[in-house]
Amino acid sequence: MDYSAIGKKIKELRKAVGLTQGELAEGICTQALVSRIEKGDVYPSATALYQISLKLGVDVNYFFEIGTTPRLDYVLEVEKQLKQLRTNFKFEDIRELVKTEEKNPLFYKDDEKLQLLYWYKGIYAFEVDKEEEEAFNLLKEAYYLTARQKKAMTEREMQILLSIGTIHSSLYQHEEALRYYDQIESALKLSEQLHDKSIKPRLFYNISRVLTREGRYEESTDYCTKAINWCLEEELLWGLGELNYQIGYNYELVNDNDKAIPYFNRALNMFELRRDEQNSVFLKKKMKSLKSGGYINV
Repeated sequence: MDYSAIGKKIKELRKAVGLTQGELAEGICTQALVSRIEKGDVYPSATALYQISLKLGVDVNYFFEIGTTPRLDYVLEVEKQLKQLRTNFKFEDIRELVKTEEKNPLFYKDDEKLQLLYWYKGIYAFEVDKEEEEAFNLLKEAYYLTARQKKAMTEREMQILLSIGTIHSSLYQHEEALRYYDQIESALKLSEQLHDKSIKPRLFYNISRVLTREGRYEESTDYCTKAINWCLEEELLWGLGELNYQIGYNYELVNDNDKAIPYFNRALNMFELRRDEQNSVFLKKKMKSLKSGGYINV
């Protein structure tokens, strides 16, 4: 992608309004990054581009309409950033990003764009604000913005229902969680191809956790095994640590430590590969305890 046209336009506008690179960067990014953007070395993140447009007094869409510059889909870029934050459990950062984009009229152009904001508002309402009812209301409102009868469920709709189910699960409302998970599983059977391959292992992992809590260990392990096979077929790394851990935990709960430890070892390898120090330390302690005849609950 040719970033130079947008960088040149930012530089022109910055000089026109009398700002230095440092003044433009203040509160947004570093002066060095502004310099690289203006040279065309890098493209600003969606949030940074929006904040730059505010300082320069132009609509963010102005940069998309520069004739020779390939259009970057701003909403897709924001969605990518939100997904990364969700995957890494950075819910405070999600709130900051969503609150910034709520001021952006681009997200009120149609229901799909607005849905993205409502979905992530629901997530941080639960994870950060601890507002259970508000979270459910936002997530359901997000879902019904696009959900229609006689229409196949979209991947985003599946993920919104997964978020609802996950909240029910975290509140130990197992029956409600499984009801939402069943809807997604049924929709997956009708889906010819998934763009986001991680939806299936995420779903199966969440189902397996609920089944474990209900003492249905064999069913839980079956779901984990299916998810692992999917990850291997699709060359997908997401969840291999969590899924192997869950199988090991199921065996641990029935006091079959000889079978549990190999799965914990596989999980540990994945956590270490991901540089997930918290889970790595926890698993090392757990395996040491199991090998010495102890027990650590989770």
